[in-house]
Amino acid sequence: MTFEATSPHTLNEIDHRRVFWADAVADAIEARDPDEPVVIKGGISPSGVPHLGNMNEVLRGYFVAEVLRERGHEVRQVFTADDRDPLRKLPRTLADSAGNLVGLSEVDAGALGRNLGHPYTSIPDPFGEADSYGAHFTDLIEQSAALLGVPIEVVSTTELYESGRFDDVVRHVLEHREQAREILANYQDKVDEDYVPFNPICEACGKITETVLSVDLGAGTVEYECTDMTAGDRVIEGCGHRGTATFREGKLPWRFEWPAQWQTLGVDFEPFGKDHAEGSWVSGEHIAEALLGIDAPLPMVYEWFTLNGEPFSSSEGNVILVSEVLELIEPEVLRYFFAKDPKKARDFSVERLDQLVDEFDRVERLYFGEEAGTEKETALAERVYPFVVEEVREGRIRIPYTYAAVLGMTDEPDLRVTMAERAGHLPPDAPAWAREDALARIPLARAWAERTDNEYNYELAESLPDVEFDPDVAAALDDLAAFVEREAPDDEDLQGEIYETARRHDVDVGQFFTAGYRLFLDTDEGPRLGPFLAALDREFVLKRLRREA
Repeated sequence: MTFEATSPHTLNEIDHRRVFWADAVADAIEARDPDEPVVIKGGISPSGVPHLGNMNEVLRGYFVAEVLRERGHEVRQVFTADDRDPLRKLPRTLADSAGNLVGLSEVDAGALGRNLGHPYTSIPDPFGEADSYGAHFTDLIEQSAALLGVPIEVVSTTELYESGRFDDVVRHVLEHREQAREILANYQDKVDEDYVPFNPICEACGKITETVLSVDLGAGTVEYECTDMTAGDRVIEGCGHRGTATFREGKLPWRFEWPAQWQTLGVDFEPFGKDHAEGSWVSGEHIAEALLGIDAPLPMVYEWFTLNGEPFSSSEGNVILVSEVLELIEPEVLRYFFAKDPKKARDFSVERLDQLVDEFDRVERLYFGEEAGTEKETALAERVYPFVVEEVREGRIRIPYTYAAVLGMTDEPDLRVTMAERAGHLPPDAPAWAREDALARIPLARAWAERTDNEYNYELAESLPDVEFDPDVAAALDDLAAFVEREAPDDEDLQGEIYETARRHDVDVGQFFTAGYRLFLDTDEGPRLGPFLAALDREFVLKRLRREA
């Protein structure tokens, strides 16, 4: 038969009248008239640190699930841990159950090296915290989803095999292995007449092997030989053992295992990265329809995003965990990041997190009508905002992120409150819950400043430093204090006045800035002084400029 693939990019082109992409996806799912519950799936091979990029698999499905639930549908959001995959290489970075990143040298790398080629669920957890390597990293995925308030139902692929839930589909594939071979030959060059779509686990050495000698459908077994496995640019040696494995003691190759998951779990929709769109999706759809006789789920391709301009990579150590990000921003801000258009590539920049937070804050203001935007901006904010916050509450207050970083320069709670109130970011008559939530952003912004060592990574001198200035500098400081008291300047006006005051008093500009840093930070350098002083409590600035204790 002739197979015509359906482009997985179709969903990126439908109904531009929908301001939120998840609504367009939900429309397409409903058009298929699925049985209840609607099953939305994501998945990952738990090969190492489950980084922020992996959350695409969780969050893209989550927003579609929430839209469908809003429309009255029962929805299951399942997440497959492809934990029967073999360990093909050693990752450079690992993470313990608390989310602490460690290098390979900090665990028993030799034990991992001896387990190359073994299924993840057969490898001991290098931290001794879970039943296996696979279970350890699957637990981290589940924890990351929970931190974002996303309830997922994790399904172990190993369990699908060992429980017998995959028995029927494995038997069907092996019974029709000639047809399977013909289909796969359209997508892979290394498919010869001896190819069998099943990878047994060697009973002698525990490695997965790709060499099946014969199939006994009646007994539900295969005969195999443990041969070498190619893993990238290296070869994982087989032990040469010949033996027998049941259909539960091995796995289907990925191009068959993915459609097998669709059939066994009844999947209706699955988002995935563009690497699959250009590879295993097309063969998976072909296998589902021509070999298994089922409809492939509705697909949606999302673009990858980068971390600080570089690709996410567990093996290369360029990762950040959800738990790490939530030390810097609120969960709703991170959920908003994933609510943005999935067909656009984006960079998650820790350095520029303030821009993401500012964007979220604006969406919140648009939703509550506190700021004017275009018709499209307002419509999108009104649709998306309720999906990214835990609860829609009027009267919520947000201290601007960079100002929160300035407040984080002092550990004195009362001073933080005073400064925030006098800057107009913390209304005294606001509800207690709103003030508490607003102030909770300060330690996040402080952690961001410290992590990136940016212009806000300084500590305010709580008491007057022991400094002395020559008469010209002292007079200039008094003059600057008078200007602040008289004009209540904004950041740029104050920055300009610092230069002008130094010139009027014939003081070297650099020396005058150093004087300011010594007074406020007890250091010789710091952030742009004008914006920094403008952000501080005005009475505090006046006293410090006048060298009053």
